[in-house]
Parts: sequence; C-alpha cells; structure tokens
Amino acid sequence: MLGKINQFRRFIMLRLSKTITKSNAINEKNFIKKKSIKKILISRPNHRLGNQLLMIPIVDEAIKTFPHAKLDIFAKGGLSPILFQNHQQVDRFILLPKKHFKQLLQYFGAWIKIKSRRYDLVINVDEFSSSGRLSTKFASAKYKCFGDDFEDQGWQAQFEDAGHIAKHPVYNFRSYLKHYGIEPSKDPILPIDIRLSKTELKDAKEKLLPLIDNNKPTICIFTFATADKCYSTQWWDAMYSQLLEDFPECNIVEALPVENVSQIDFKAPAFYSKDVRELSAFIANTQVFLGADSGIMHLASASRSPVLGLFSRSNTARYEPYDVGRGVDTNVLNYEDISKLVRDGLDGKL
Repeated sequence: MLGKINQFRRFIMLRLSKTITKSNAINEKNFIKKKSIKKILISRPNHRLGNQLLMIPIVDEAIKTFPHAKLDIFAKGGLSPILFQNHQQVDRFILLPKKHFKQLLQYFGAWIKIKSRRYDLVINVDEFSSSGRLSTKFASAKYKCFGDDFEDQGWQAQFEDAGHIAKHPVYNFRSYLKHYGIEPSKDPILPIDIRLSKTELKDAKEKLLPLIDNNKPTICIFTFATADKCYSTQWWDAMYSQLLEDFPECNIVEALPVENVSQIDFKAPAFYSKDVRELSAFIANTQVFLGADSGIMHLASASRSPVLGLFSRSNTARYEPYDVGRGVDTNVLNYEDISKLVRDGLDGKL
C-alpha cells in the first residue's frame, strides 16, 4: 500500500512540476557565451547509489563543455561527496537528508542554499524527478536545463542509446546547448567512472589476494538486489554450479551487500565492505563482474571492470551497464548462455 501511495504521489508531483517548469525564451540575445558560465548547479536529489552513479556522465559532460566552471551538486544523503571526491571541478555538495521529516532544519537549509547562491547554469539530471525539476526552477540562474527541453523536436531519434538513463541527460543537454548557440560535442558519451586512485586499487588488491589463487583470473559475483530484481537462492545456486563447472581455471569470489547476505549461503570466498570506493576498487581487481540490476552493478561499471547485468524486467535498455559490459535478459538466456557471456568478458569481448 505504501508503495502504491508513493507511486501516486510521484505521478501527481511530476504532473504539477511539469506545468510550472519552462525553459528560457530563446533568441540571439540570450545565447550562452562559454566564458560566462562559471558556476553550475547539477540537481539529482535522490539518495540511491545507482542513481547517483548514473549522473556521472552529465557531470563530466558539463566539466568538458565548461572547463573553467565550478560545479555544485544538489543531492540526497551522503554518497555524492564520496563518489565525486576525485572530480576536482566539483566545488560544493548541497545535501538533503535521507529522512527529511526527521531532519527538517537540514532539509529546508539545503533548499535555502540553492536559492541563495547565484548560478550561471542549472542542469536537472532526471526529467521524471519532480524535486529535481522544482529545484531547477527554484535556483537562481539565468540558464536552466530541465531535462526534457527539446524532446518534441525529435533529437532522440538520432541516437540508438538515447533511452539509457545515464545517456539521455547528456543528449538532452547537448540539444539544449545547440539551441542556445553552442555547438555541442559529437564525441562518445564518457563512461561512468569514479576515478579510483592507484592507492585505492593497490589496497583493494591486497584484500583480494588472500581470497584467491593469484595465478588464476577472477570472476566476481554479486547475488543480492532489491525487491523482485533479486534472484532466488535456487537460481543463484544453479548459476554458481554452472560457473564452477565451466571455469575450473578461474577464481570465483562474492562481493557482499551492506546487508551482509548471500544468495549462495557464502559458499564462495566473500568480500564485505561498507565503503563503496573500496568495494569498487575490489571489483576493479577482478576480470569480470556478474550481478543483478542494482546500485552495485553500476558501481562495478564505475570500477571499469567488464560487467554482466542480470535483468528479469523489461527495462534492460534503460538501465543496463554500458561501455564495459551489457545487460542480460534472463527471461531469454539460460545458465549456459550466461556462462558463455562470462567467457566473453574474460576474453575481452563484451
């Protein structure tokens, strides 16, 4: 019931926010001059790990487009300062509390901050986020990109991957820039990358080594996910048995969720950490990652390790890992098929 109420609330709020958020009138006098953009606010007020990771491409696109600008990020929870700690142009984090009814002063204080600071450009990452649209409207800035500014002009048809949740904001931002007099980049969209340091990778490798035979390549599995995205213990037991049979020459390790649970009952050597950068660095030291659609799947993408994301829903194109992996429709492919894709990952063919 709570889920249905929340879904209805989001629907109503989105409809309301769409009626009050409009882009600036476009004319030659209102064209953007690159050198005039010195302070940018990027809005993604959502606390989930996956959603915050998926805004990395639009942050990197803004940095590439306006290399002399400083960026503030309006987010929720405490993850964004951790994920973006090696993005030098990110200046401030304006953070809503995860449970705003229990921290009303912090909640209203964050909204006051985005109003009190003057920005040259505000970018809303998710067009379906009512709070993102409202914060874009509320912020003080001359230029505001709401996330769906020019969808009626058919730019999405030009790009096969425009429906991906991490790429759609970038394509929309490029369309926005074009209408405001800036020729947008035609380069491939930058990947999700949290920019792990050499020290982070080295420290994580030292934690991986006691779990494995150092002379073998390593497959990392992640067996947890939320709601119906989580595969059963029976499914994972069969998948794990298939991997053991097909890859005797490989190590198989399990990355554990913050809940410290395992769908294979901890049969594989396991690694647990509440530090998302440490977990990402651990995955980066393995040769291929296999796990269900989740924030950790996107964290694996951010580690730059080949990723196979398991999908039982019909939303693979929107959420699949990209650049270093692919989504797998488990309604179509069986254990043997998935095992063959793991082989492709080990061979560098994903």
